[in-house]
Amino acid sequence: MITITTLQERAGFQFEDESLLQRALTHRSYLNEHPDVTLDNERLEFLGDAVLAFLIASMLYNRFPEMQEGQLTRLRSSLVRTEQLAAFAQQWELGSVMHLGKGEIKGGGQTRLPLLCDAFEAVVGAIYLDQGITKTREFVEKLFWPVALEMVHEQALVDSKSFLQEWVQEHFNQTPYYVTTGATGPDHEKMFTVEMRLGEETHGVGTGNTKQAAEQEAAKKALKKFGAI
Repeated sequence: MITITTLQERAGFQFEDESLLQRALTHRSYLNEHPDVTLDNERLEFLGDAVLAFLIASMLYNRFPEMQEGQLTRLRSSLVRTEQLAAFAQQWELGSVMHLGKGEIKGGGQTRLPLLCDAFEAVVGAIYLDQGITKTREFVEKLFWPVALEMVHEQALVDSKSFLQEWVQEHFNQTPYYVTTGATGPDHEKMFTVEMRLGEETHGVGTGNTKQAAEQEAAKKALKKFGAI
């Protein structure tokens, strides 16, 4: 279990107004049982959501200068989905320092993904108010950039053809196409060989037990050749 002090040490800075951080970790259920506490984290969550959207969009725009708008939008959506933000909250052990009502605690509130997500957004809002945009950007990019890179890599591996098509159209203003150059083995164990081409030039060769699998493999090899993954 961590403390507020430990949390600030992990962030790399001390809050000028620590009450902002305390508020970011206060769920509305806590107010019902503590009349002396008058502010929950909902307004900070609202602010943090907007700050995150801006900073992540800016990060992706600047660090992926060749990525198309559609790809940027999908990647940003993946980075700010509830599960991902809750994962960051779990990484920082926010659940152990959240202020929750007894009923919420009994209901497992400290591990509920929506509550963790909300708390993380609220903490970002608190950092922005207390430390300004530069420190908040450093905090956000340190967490999100490695995950963004991993997501881009996974996307390319899972659907290499779609990723390659967008990349090639952006860089070469062409559309890749696939040619089946071989099929060996009996019908129930046939292996296909497919080439990915631009014009007359082959950039990747793949094999698979279906043409679709061979095309994905050829696209993946082409992406590696182009240095896209």
